Amino acid sequence: MVAGVVQAMLPGERFSIAWRHSVEKTRWEEHYLLSGDRLVLEESRIEGFGAGMEPPEGARLVDGTWRWRPDVPPLSEVRLTVSPYAGDYTVCWAERCAPLQSLVHAPDIAAVTLAPCAG
Repeated sequence: MVAGVVQAMLPGERFSIAWRHSVEKTRWEEHYLLSGDRLVLEESRIEGFGAGMEPPEGARLVDGTWRWRPDVPPLSEVRLTVSPYAGDYTVCWAERCAPLQSLVHAPDIAAVTLAPCAG
């Protein structure tokens, strides 16, 4: 813990986060690449569509999952909210996956920031 901030480091240049939509209960995934001090969102995937989850034009259906490359600039961080009112996130890296709460040991409701780190 540094100045009240819990840190967890994941090795590697790629990681993904996945969760279930709180209303539709449909799996959503985002796949990121570390590029210097930025996170590049390489691909988004959803199992289906519904409330706020429409795949954009150009998305393709592959093995039952809609996939596309979002048109967003590289990000300095990704913010997630851990809450007992929605399911946990799954974080995957280097062929491993773990629930986000097990990595950061967040309280019942917490903001979690994913960001590149030096070294």
